[in-house]
Amino acid sequence: MRRLLPSAGTTDPDLDTPRGLAAAYAYPAPREKDRPYLRANMVASLDGAAHAEGRSAPLSSPADMRVFGTLRALADAVLVGAETVRREGYRPAKARKDFAEQRAAAGQLPAPVIAVVSRSLDLDLDAPLFREPVTPATATIVLTCTAAPRERRAAAEAAGARVVLAGDTAVDPVRAVAEMAALGHTRLLHEGGPRLLAQFAAAGVLDELCLTVAPLLVGGDAPRVMNGLPMPAGPTAYVPLSVLEEGGQLFTRYVRG
Repeated sequence: MRRLLPSAGTTDPDLDTPRGLAAAYAYPAPREKDRPYLRANMVASLDGAAHAEGRSAPLSSPADMRVFGTLRALADAVLVGAETVRREGYRPAKARKDFAEQRAAAGQLPAPVIAVVSRSLDLDLDAPLFREPVTPATATIVLTCTAAPRERRAAAEAAGARVVLAGDTAVDPVRAVAEMAALGHTRLLHEGGPRLLAQFAAAGVLDELCLTVAPLLVGGDAPRVMNGLPMPAGPTAYVPLSVLEEGGQLFTRYVRG
């Protein structure tokens, strides 16, 4: 993997190691006590598609999966929409030996917690995501709202999930990240889908976007990485922080300006 920004064109062998890649994607120092930092990780084709054949996997690569795994290994919790959970077959995040010492030193759990955002709670509660946590402390969180069916809330809790109310008639992104911070999860990673990510961006809680650009054309009507609510004040500026490259894919980081 080579670094195009900030040191243009240089090959960095450290980027091929877990420690080196983790350093390249390190979370910034906390800005305020208990204030969460939310980054998103998405992949898109050259023509802007977030999916190919209904899934993100055809746009990925071994290098993209290394970045994906590193971002997860650095996070306290992973936020994801219920639709993406169903489409991608989500499972509990794994504890990675390469990051065990670093996570312990940072006071993190052995693996990040998965937090599913769902208003309706239309979830397969028998799936491994709910039945097979790495440890009891990493049981899946369900972020929902008071309007969610009470019987589904009770079923989720019976399946071992931790149900957290983060809104009245729908999940409020601002409240969702605040509730996660209240649980001690301040290094947050958003993995989509596109509609949910658009909601979090429009609410002003997205600090960073890690976008993999795949050298592929998809065509069709696949959604963009954000596909929904517009930014309320118009286009919002983000600043490029780094660009890495391998196999024609670009791994970019943008932070809110």
